[in-house]
Amino acid sequence: MTQSQAPHTQRSPRPHTTKSAGVSAKIIGLALPTFGQLIAEPVFILIDTAIVGHIGDDALAGLSIGSTIILTVVGLCIFLAYSTTSQVAQLIGEGKRTQGLQAGINGMWLALVLGTIISIVVAVFAEPLCWAMGARGDVLTQALLYTRALVFSIPGALLVYAANGIFRGLFKVRVTLVAAIGGAIVNTILDFAFVYGFGWGIAGSGVATLISQWLMAGFLTVLACRWAVEEGARITPQVRGILANATDGIPLFIRSLALRAALVATVAAAAHMGTLVLASYQAVNSTWNLALNMLDAIGIAGQSIVGEAIGRRRREHSGTEEIHALVSISARAGAIMGIAVGAALIAVSFAAPGLFTANSEIQHLIVAGMIAVGIFCPMQGWVWALDGVLIGAGDYRYLAVTSIISSGVYLLALGGLMVTTGDTSIFGSGTSNPTFLVIALWLVFNLFFMGARAVSNGLRARSDTWLRKAK
Repeated sequence: MTQSQAPHTQRSPRPHTTKSAGVSAKIIGLALPTFGQLIAEPVFILIDTAIVGHIGDDALAGLSIGSTIILTVVGLCIFLAYSTTSQVAQLIGEGKRTQGLQAGINGMWLALVLGTIISIVVAVFAEPLCWAMGARGDVLTQALLYTRALVFSIPGALLVYAANGIFRGLFKVRVTLVAAIGGAIVNTILDFAFVYGFGWGIAGSGVATLISQWLMAGFLTVLACRWAVEEGARITPQVRGILANATDGIPLFIRSLALRAALVATVAAAAHMGTLVLASYQAVNSTWNLALNMLDAIGIAGQSIVGEAIGRRRREHSGTEEIHALVSISARAGAIMGIAVGAALIAVSFAAPGLFTANSEIQHLIVAGMIAVGIFCPMQGWVWALDGVLIGAGDYRYLAVTSIISSGVYLLALGGLMVTTGDTSIFGSGTSNPTFLVIALWLVFNLFFMGARAVSNGLRARSDTWLRKAK
């Protein structure tokens, strides 16, 4: 072989493989800092759980009720982050940077208004809400103390959501990691100081989280407003834009409402299964929320990338091949992350329970619950990745409808579980075995709720309907 022939024998990297590797690296580069922002609220609750769990079983069960109420109302407004990310990314992809930032600022004003209204409503109806969740006696007392201490953190949490929609759309997500780390450090220090130093108990834990949440909100709001002004956007309220954001967010709100209804029903079921099951559920759920946000970070990275690609497609009038490739890469990245997260969850399940409680029976239930959750993490990662893709395309109505259907399927299955295991079981006296109840609860959730979402998201992603709607 001559020297002139040698170059022809060397195979260059396959373009598709090289592109896939580049997109995967971009997804991971966006997902890691995004994860930092996403875990802020769950980490705050996880820290509260670890500290409050050593106060007593009633305090831990009360925290489960109170934190579920707060996380539910905050989670219902997650559309502030999702819709803002989609709008900003698509507008920037079209080359409309100022309009994109203006949409983000409008989302922040909407967050502040909604957060204030919601906080007042929850504060007024805190007791009936906790009672409806199954809290009674000392558990109700503890739940009320925590809920009332934390309730006015909601506007701050929603401001964080909306501000991060701007950062994600701009692909400036590292700042979210800085805010999350700072918030977690402050929350941990204040938690110990208020709960043990000042002797405020569970209320001190709520106050610590309140302060930390508002510090994060202030930091991110200042940066978001500064970047918006630099790009020519207005930071004063734009009523028409705020109303437009609210209207666009309605389908995502319905989606979130359906998802949260399923989660709230799960907590209520755990409460009726007894204090031990409820206390273990709180520990597992707190850990799962942390793991879930690792998976959601992949979805949001895909959301930003797909949203920007759709905007660029409008500007360049290009085809759909690139976007379909991005979908495949995002879904695969979500599944791989799910495998890693699930394996880690199972691995740490034998060491983590002692962090939450000294009660050996509850520790045993925590292990069982974490293993049951970890097995299904690969499927969850895939589902959340496709969720991000469809949100990035603005396919909000489909997600709203299918989420309602998925929640309905799950509520029927959960009702069946309660009927067959409770004191009024059709099989006699039912079962009072806490281990069986914990495992059954998580299996039903993953098989019927997450399973239904896997089917609906998978079918949608395989079609071109969602891309046509994004035109």
